[in-house]
Amino acid sequence: MKVSVPCMGKGGSDDAVSQHFGRAPAYTVFDTETGEYSVVMKNGSEGPVDLMAGAGVNVMLCGGIGKGAAVMLQQRGIDVFIGASGTIKDAIDAWESGALSNNQNGNCDSHEHDHNHDDCSCNCSCHSQVSIS
Repeated sequence: MKVSVPCMGKGGSDDAVSQHFGRAPAYTVFDTETGEYSVVMKNGSEGPVDLMAGAGVNVMLCGGIGKGAAVMLQQRGIDVFIGASGTIKDAIDAWESGALSNNQNGNCDSHEHDHNHDDCSCNCSCHSQVSIS
């Protein structure tokens, strides 16, 4: 199984979890079968959901993620867990222990944004409360 965590860029178990899925510069992918880590960098031509699907990711561990991205990941068969923080290893340990919430609707309001939501065109999907059925 491949587990991915948005990271601050260097990847590996000691990198810090990026608190916003879509704004992360990179994604660390941990293969639970081999114990190996790899890094998927944003490339400008593919969105993060497509990058994760292309990398064969099964589970996404996030600090924060908008509803739109959470839905798109789910549509590609990728489970989303929120509440990740600390290092990549901390996030994986929290997921393995059941401490993260399985949430396909996102949680954009649980983390800080560096943009203004008054006249939002950021496509972060945190304004929509439509549930998935």
